Amino acid sequence: MDFSLAPELLALREKARAFIRDVVIPYERDPRRMVHGPELSLRQELVDHARSAGLLTVQASKSLGGLGLSHQEQAVIFEAAGYSMLGPLALNCAAPDEGNMHMLEKVATPAQQARWLQPMVAGQTRSCFCMTEPHPGAGADPSQMKTSAEATSDGFVINGRKWLITGAEGAAFSIIMARTLVDGVDVGATMFLIDLPNPGFRIERTLDTMDSSFPGGHAEIVLENLFVPADQVLGEVGKGFQYAQVRLVPARLTHCMRWLGAAQRAHDIATEYARRRQAFGSPLIAHEGVGFMLADNEIDLHHTRLGIAHTAWLLDQGERASNESSMIKVHSSEAIWRIVDRCVQILGGMGVTRDTEVERIFRDVRAFRIYDGPSEVHRWSIARKLAKGEQ
Repeated sequence: MDFSLAPELLALREKARAFIRDVVIPYERDPRRMVHGPELSLRQELVDHARSAGLLTVQASKSLGGLGLSHQEQAVIFEAAGYSMLGPLALNCAAPDEGNMHMLEKVATPAQQARWLQPMVAGQTRSCFCMTEPHPGAGADPSQMKTSAEATSDGFVINGRKWLITGAEGAAFSIIMARTLVDGVDVGATMFLIDLPNPGFRIERTLDTMDSSFPGGHAEIVLENLFVPADQVLGEVGKGFQYAQVRLVPARLTHCMRWLGAAQRAHDIATEYARRRQAFGSPLIAHEGVGFMLADNEIDLHHTRLGIAHTAWLLDQGERASNESSMIKVHSSEAIWRIVDRCVQILGGMGVTRDTEVERIFRDVRAFRIYDGPSEVHRWSIARKLAKGEQ
């Protein structure tokens, strides 16, 4: 690996950092940051600013209007965007849209790309991805999926329930994963594209969750006799889980990139506070109890950044990197949680107030150890490969 950054990438990083600092961070006190995520008007303002700055959807291919960044280059820019939790929203590289864009570019037909992908790349629409289900359906184990799509003469009829569906409220379209029945035979899972709103797609409730940075929040969805024409199948019938890996492995890594930026922000806030706050005759940072926590933050930040860079490099070499992405997902989610938790402790009473962004980062980052595969599932996957001698 070459750890040097090209001059063009360094310039783009500085441009993104300045944009986050000067344009995005002032919006963090905007009252339109609601408990179920930023309102549509706030998102649109941020997107418009990024478009004017030439920073909108830079990860998309050049043919779609982006810069065609490699995974390694995305790691640099997504970290810069994540320095504010509004940053990925502004640059149009937030979940679930970023992962959906990546998959649509790889799997969708030209007609599907024109209809669903191009408006999203342009920052005109949002999307959601419907795979997770409530008990006893599919959670971390997708083989338990209960939602079904029954083939008809001209399409499919979907019935089932989904939940913790990020961004469903306000999404222009959804990708739905369902177990598919053809002539009564289960042929495996398939992905479907549907426009929203749709009478067969009902948001039953928006869940009250710890986090508050995803537009539209997280919803429970009822799919009732939802008809999908045959030309809205994404990829091939029965290959949904295979295509999901096209999305999930890189998207798992981009989560790490963005949250690393948020952890760096919390660390910077805590470090600046520890330098100026006096206690027992010295700045807090001079006391080992505080200084060592900041040192541990530096170590966790460094190792996380290296792990992300290595996994991104593997993807750029054409490797599948599923094992490495599992490892960095576990490491980064837990290291970033440690970093932010230490920052709350260093800030003391201020750390549990909303006087700084650290409190919000603390609440939002906790879920990272659960979504895109809980740490326990990734550890189990790594251990299975060890048992088979695959490493």
